[in-house]
This record gives sequence, structure tokens and C-alpha cells, in this order.
Amino acid sequence: MLAASLLFALMGVCVKFASSQYGAGEIVLYRALVGLVLMTGVLRWRGVTWRTRVPAMHFWRSATGTTAVCLWFYAIGHLPLATAMTLNYMSSVWIALFLIGGAVLLAPDKGPSGLDSRLVAAVLVGFAGVAMVLRPTLDQQQLWHGLAGLLSGMLAAMAYLQVTALGGVGEPGERVVLYFSLSGVFAGALLTALSGGPHGHTLQGAGLLLAIGVLATGAQWMMTLAYATGATLGVAALQYLGIAYSFGFGVWLFDDAITPLSLAGMVLIVGAGVAVTLLRGAAPRSTASPTET
Repeated sequence: MLAASLLFALMGVCVKFASSQYGAGEIVLYRALVGLVLMTGVLRWRGVTWRTRVPAMHFWRSATGTTAVCLWFYAIGHLPLATAMTLNYMSSVWIALFLIGGAVLLAPDKGPSGLDSRLVAAVLVGFAGVAMVLRPTLDQQQLWHGLAGLLSGMLAAMAYLQVTALGGVGEPGERVVLYFSLSGVFAGALLTALSGGPHGHTLQGAGLLLAIGVLATGAQWMMTLAYATGATLGVAALQYLGIAYSFGFGVWLFDDAITPLSLAGMVLIVGAGVAVTLLRGAAPRSTASPTET
């Protein structure tokens, strides 16, 4: 997860540069094409087939994950890099919110008394951090971009839960990433066609697209293996290092303006995500994750 976080941050830098030449749909398309080629080679090398016993699980994981990536790339192109990364990395807070909703639905007779108040507090702190991040760094024209980044984090949380479920039924991580890449090819091609077709390439643009594909595929593979094989505590906590990497890259390469209030908001979001992770890990196995059950 340490390596995956760094690769995702570097990918964000490349997406930021490429957004001046390509739309979000095109970047998703080429990212997925590179990933599909790479993962096809990996599956052949490791002797893993494309055939799966759970096609529906792969479909929903790929649909939510691809939509999250499209929104994330769109947000990266229009927001400060650290802000877009922070909103996407709210996934642990969204997971906690899903767990709270699942607990209420599964045990409506208990109501709020059946919930861990610390988990609720962590969710509220996380959303307070979002408000602090968005208010000082977004003007009225950037509001929709901020909402896109926020939604990308929610959908990423759904995708992570589905990755965990796929790992639980024995699906290899390589196959999960393969179908995710295939979904990205279809979605990217559709978005590109709807936006007027692909743009012409320059040597720099083609290099950025190739780098995005390689970095994203490597990061996705590492992240999938990390989430699918357990150690959720360490995985989710280390994932937040991506925000720190992106903060440094954004200030260094793009002169992103980070105010004290937005920086404090990032700290709250990271703290809420780590707290949620610790609380999930400390909960009894039978009641820790009603959504996953």
C-alpha cells in the first residue's frame, strides 16, 4: 500500500498535466487500454484464466470503480491536486457511513443505541473536514468539480467493499483488475465519443497517457492485492499517505494554494479515516461489517 499510494499520487500528477490536452473520458480510455494489455500479459504469465464464477460481482465492482475513476480524473483536472486527492480518499469515511446505514437497516429496533458513537463521531469529523477543504479552495465555478470529487470517494468506497468481497470468494487480484480495465475501456470510449471524439497526440501527450496507464495499473494491482488479502487496518491507514504525496507535488509543480483552513480540513479527514479503520478493526468479527455480510 505504501507503493500504491505513491504511484497513485504520481498518476495524479500526470493526469493533471494531461488534462490540458485531453478530456477525462480520453484519459480513462487510454489508462484502461494500457491496463488491459498489461493485465492480459500478467494473467497469461501466471496461468490465470479470464473465466470467473462470479460475473455479477465483477460487473458491479467494475461499474462503481470505473465511474469513481472518471469523476476523480475530472476533479483532478479542475481542482488543486491535494483537494481532489483528499475528496477521493474519503472512502474510509464513506465506508463507515455505509456500515452505520447497514446497522440501522439490519437492526431497526435498536435504532441509534445499536451504533458505536465513536464511529458516528468519526464520520461527522470527516465531513467537517470536507467542508473545511472545499470552502477555502473552491469558488462558485468549481462547486460542481468539488461535488464530482466527493462522489468519486463515495463510489470508491463501494468499490473497495466489493474488492474485499471478491477476495473473500477467492477471485485473484489480477482478474479483478483485468475486468476493471475492460470496463474502463468501454466507459472511456463512450465518454470520448460523446465529447466529440479523440484529440490528436503529441509526443508529450502520448508519453503522459502511457505513464498514467502504467502507474495506475501498478497501483491498482497493489491496492487490490492489499485489500483482498486482509490487513485492512494497515492498508486503509497507509492509503492516506497519498494525500501527503499529492500535497507536496501540488505545491511543488502546480503552485497550488493551500490555506491553513484547508490544510486543517485534510488533517481532519485523514484522522477520521484512520479512526474509522481502527474502530472497524477493533469491532467483533460478527458485527464489524454488516454491509460486507
